[in-house]
Amino acid sequence: MSQTAVNALLERGRTLTTPALRAAVDRLAPPMNTVAAYHFGWIDAHGQESASDGGKAVRPALALLSAEAAGAAPETGVPGAVAVELVHNFSLLHDDLMDGDEQRRHRDTVWKVHGPAQAILVGDALFAISHEVLLEVGGEGAARAARRLAVASRKLIDGQAQDISFEHREFVSVAECLEMEGNKTGALLACAASIGAVLGGADDTTADALERYGHHLGLAFQAVDDLLGIWGDPAATGKQTWSDLRQRKKSLPVAAAVAADGGAARQLTALLTADAKKSEEEFADFDEAEFAARAALIEEAGGRQWTADEARRQHDTALRALDGLGMPDTVREQLVDLADFIVIREK
Repeated sequence: MSQTAVNALLERGRTLTTPALRAAVDRLAPPMNTVAAYHFGWIDAHGQESASDGGKAVRPALALLSAEAAGAAPETGVPGAVAVELVHNFSLLHDDLMDGDEQRRHRDTVWKVHGPAQAILVGDALFAISHEVLLEVGGEGAARAARRLAVASRKLIDGQAQDISFEHREFVSVAECLEMEGNKTGALLACAASIGAVLGGADDTTADALERYGHHLGLAFQAVDDLLGIWGDPAATGKQTWSDLRQRKKSLPVAAAVAADGGAARQLTALLTADAKKSEEEFADFDEAEFAARAALIEEAGGRQWTADEARRQHDTALRALDGLGMPDTVREQLVDLADFIVIREK
């Protein structure tokens, strides 16, 4: 499938999901509905209609494909797509505040524009509505889908807690990093990849296989994110240069580099050990050259290449999870193409 066809698949997810997503956000009391609309890119900071980038929409696309994998119409997966998007954006609102990120999707984050209190409240509200939207579908499928969403949400929060705890540690193993990323990113993509099928009446065997596909796809997605978090072009990512290094994140390239042998790994370890003891104010005074030096050591120690290889390994494992599942060939091809897109993206 060409990039144009993948874009069309993502756009279908946006087109079918956005009206229901807007309706869900409209349930919020003012000013939370306006703050949420700003976060989603529907309006600007002054309340005017906006055509801002609303994100990649991978999760909605997966939820709709998931429904089709179970033999249902893509529209069957819409409540699941909306619920997953609400949880995802709940996490973004809180993550931006916790991480001190001032930019997302090329504009100021919610806490920067509307204040920390609104970022917390709107995030909480989106989380609550996600379950409301699902349970309103009714029936056994809705209850099963809501349970999967609840489990994924817990794991996502576990992953964020792990990620924060890593920032001031001197050493994080690759295994710990993969566990954290499996929770923080893999769990919700796993839910997106199975929730439409559950709503479409799929049995647990089918839903579990799609969940495994989504989990490993999530690990591939996060591995690519980790690469972009250090070496990504700010013009494409919408974040600062060396973004993850500024936040002292122990992402996969860092963990893999520290675990390697050689002089670069030892130099990097010494720098990170010293960094962990610095205050936020001291660390904020670092200049571009200091972050560039750390990025160069990570690359020299092999962390960049290992992470790129890991993204491909997780991609391949995700596709193997689809083996033996009965689904239309076109749906299988689209799941493969979406996986391919995730490992070659630049933002």
